[in-house]
Amino acid sequence: MTSDGGPGPSAPHTVNILVTAGPTREPLDPVRFISNRSSGKMGYELAAAFAHAGHMVLLLSGPTALDVPDGIDFLPVETAAEMHAAVSHHIGSMDIAIFAAAVADYTPAAIAPQKLKKSADTLTLELVKTSDILGSARTVFGFTGTLVGFAAETENLEANARGKLTRKGCDLVVANDVSKPGIGFDSNHNEVLLVYPNHNEALPLASKHDLAHQLVQAILELHLSQRL
Repeated sequence: MTSDGGPGPSAPHTVNILVTAGPTREPLDPVRFISNRSSGKMGYELAAAFAHAGHMVLLLSGPTALDVPDGIDFLPVETAAEMHAAVSHHIGSMDIAIFAAAVADYTPAAIAPQKLKKSADTLTLELVKTSDILGSARTVFGFTGTLVGFAAETENLEANARGKLTRKGCDLVVANDVSKPGIGFDSNHNEVLLVYPNHNEALPLASKHDLAHQLVQAILELHLSQRL
């Protein structure tokens, strides 16, 4: 209420947001796994920034060394299959889904029950493709909310990101060139290209903390525009 008894400014609309983050680990045997260099920092910063803005956040994360942000729901997973199952279970109650995790594209065809011993001079691994979680959001999970993907590329940044946007039914793809030193994997800084269906927008080099708040604003504006 205002001082004259009239209604005050309307409260911001609270939305339910799913964020995936971190790498997955695909086991070879009881002590070894295949993974990647994702630290999870960008996804965790996004989850924290959305929670700071007053929204309901579920963070699905692969293994990281990061502290869980305050004010969110947190569900840890390890493998691509576990991430797929968790997303499938929870995405139906979300307004916005943001896929920042670096999910393995392939997983070992078989897991050795005991530690693999070093014997032969070479070792051949058979890998099988994992389920496409982002690609399943629209077609398999039936998600109709705002869908945001991430693209970590080493070449043809815009073209690869735009291809991903189209193939997977995204409303936005956040792309970054991980071949550039000092940004992306393991770094506290990043620079990204926002690829929308009809235009691009570059966000220059900044801390992942600051970029997260810029991305929150861009994603919420996109979501609001789709609701009008």
